[in-house]
Amino acid sequence: EIEARLLEHDWVREAAVLAVDGKYLVGYLVLQGAEEDWREVLSAHLASHLPDYMVPAQWLRLEQMPLSPNGKLDRKALPKPDVVGREYLAPSSELEQQVAAIWAEVLDVERVGMHDHFFELGGHSLLATQAVSRMRHGLGLDVNVKALFEQPVLGNFVRALTQARVAITRIERAERDQPLALSYAQERQWFLWQLDPHSAAYHVPRALRLKGRLDRDALQRAFDTLVARHESLRTHFQPEAGRTVQVISPRARIELHPVDTDEAHLKAQVEARITQPFDLRQGPLMRVSLLRLAEDEHVLVLVQHHIISDGWSMQVMVDELVQLYAAYSQGQMLQLPALPIQYADYAQWQRDWMEAGEKARQLAYWRDLLGGEQPVLELPFDHQRPAVPTHRGARLNIALPVPLVERLQALAQREGVTVFMLLLGAYQALLHRYSGQRDIRVGVPIANRNRVEIEGLIGFFVNTQVLKADIDGHTTVRQLLAQVKQRALEAQAHQDLPFEQLVEALQPERSLSLSPLFQVAFNHHISQSGRHLRSLAQLDMSPVSWDEAVAQFDLTLDIEESPEQLGASLSYATDLFDASTIERMARHWQNLLQAMVDDQAQSIGQLNLLDRDEQQHILQLWNRTDSGFPATRLVHELVADRAAET
Repeated sequence: EIEARLLEHDWVREAAVLAVDGKYLVGYLVLQGAEEDWREVLSAHLASHLPDYMVPAQWLRLEQMPLSPNGKLDRKALPKPDVVGREYLAPSSELEQQVAAIWAEVLDVERVGMHDHFFELGGHSLLATQAVSRMRHGLGLDVNVKALFEQPVLGNFVRALTQARVAITRIERAERDQPLALSYAQERQWFLWQLDPHSAAYHVPRALRLKGRLDRDALQRAFDTLVARHESLRTHFQPEAGRTVQVISPRARIELHPVDTDEAHLKAQVEARITQPFDLRQGPLMRVSLLRLAEDEHVLVLVQHHIISDGWSMQVMVDELVQLYAAYSQGQMLQLPALPIQYADYAQWQRDWMEAGEKARQLAYWRDLLGGEQPVLELPFDHQRPAVPTHRGARLNIALPVPLVERLQALAQREGVTVFMLLLGAYQALLHRYSGQRDIRVGVPIANRNRVEIEGLIGFFVNTQVLKADIDGHTTVRQLLAQVKQRALEAQAHQDLPFEQLVEALQPERSLSLSPLFQVAFNHHISQSGRHLRSLAQLDMSPVSWDEAVAQFDLTLDIEESPEQLGASLSYATDLFDASTIERMARHWQNLLQAMVDDQAQSIGQLNLLDRDEQQHILQLWNRTDSGFPATRLVHELVADRAAET
């Protein structure tokens, strides 16, 4: 349909439209008699006949279309837009060449020119963080992610970098003959554990199915190497002289003892190991269980406490485990890259850096945004909030239709936002519609790995940002996305302030029944293609799922983005919500997404949440005019009758 509309225009002799990587549309044209502003004219032409999402985000003008041997259009031969979309201008200065080399490495492309756009070459927020950490390390300059989003073209980025040259502080090793301080995040974990030492809400689990002949000695040796390599895996915590300190054991061992089970009992066995409590005063704070289903089939269950780990750390451990096992099972040695620092070094550096002035700078931004009255998000709960949360929870997986995902990706491309920003905005819009509140605050975890020296460490680095949206009945979809983008970029520039320090500064009213500053969360995880499904030497390795039984917050929307798909799930506190309510909320969120891609000029209050069946049901209820009670009896008599019945 897009191609047909293009061919209606006098300037267009031939037209082809492709979706590139499922992210955005590219229009290929052979033109005749076109003016210099042909891109703008043809975009406006399509916009007058078609929805916004059907207007290509990028145009390429060709002398002729590539044809197959039988004379038909060869779509596979159409050039990639990043190859011919702009003239290549090689970087010339040393700084330009250094930055271009880092971008090319992170984006996995052959070369990056001065006119190339980081995000049009396949960049996203996670790759932006990695690029920034490598630039900090390689250039010795204090670069932040916000700068990359604001200046995503290489030439403009380097010019901005040159004007704002700020040297970066290095992380030095802390002396081990003195008490080792906890990081700010670890202090909060210690506090939460003391409140409820039996809770599994802050466990970091992973379960992997291993098919094939398992070399148990090689697996044991791989874990021995990991424990020796990462101090966090040998760390426990002790009160000492009025404060809590990290204690790093010189050696520790995690024994692998296979336990026989079968498929019927597997899920229960996995869940039992995941929910088993840790004692933070005794290490190691990682458990490894090997469940044997058959001689050639096992399930490896890994559980770490959040005080020494996070999701990134778990992936670091699995990646290194794969490499070590592959070598040891073949009788080979493997020398992993040396770790320049350990987590205890980072914890001490973080405190020194924050107290030297960085805390005041970043806190000023957050205080201005979030200071004053702290609203509590009031969603329509099915049950009254308990005085003390049990953290019991459940998870609902949401299947997003492929056509909707493609339209969302195209919308994000057109509006100049990431998929993360788009889905966060949709979530905040849903919360606004459900609560009727204008000030919507969502907790968003970030990896906080913006330095090369900490990328390969196991430790609790993740930080939580409170992203606020101001929404009223007149805010349009486009306005909301622009606001979400601005707030997300500002947050990136102030991402180092530990959440615990923000809570301490804002002093919200404390309650055991409420998490401070926000009650709902949004977690967007970007995974690389095939990264989570690697083979382990001669073993086939695949993830094992289990029923989610814990909830840290009232409600959490989890997004899993990969080059192949976009998945979603809602985790919720069963103390507050019934499953049917969350199922309805998931439908409304998908309907809202559909409405957002249909029309960005609509106000948030006008977006349709209801599907056809719900609309029909409501209409029937409103049109039901039968009384259902005798007209001859008075009201007080009917009340007395009902009281007698109950």
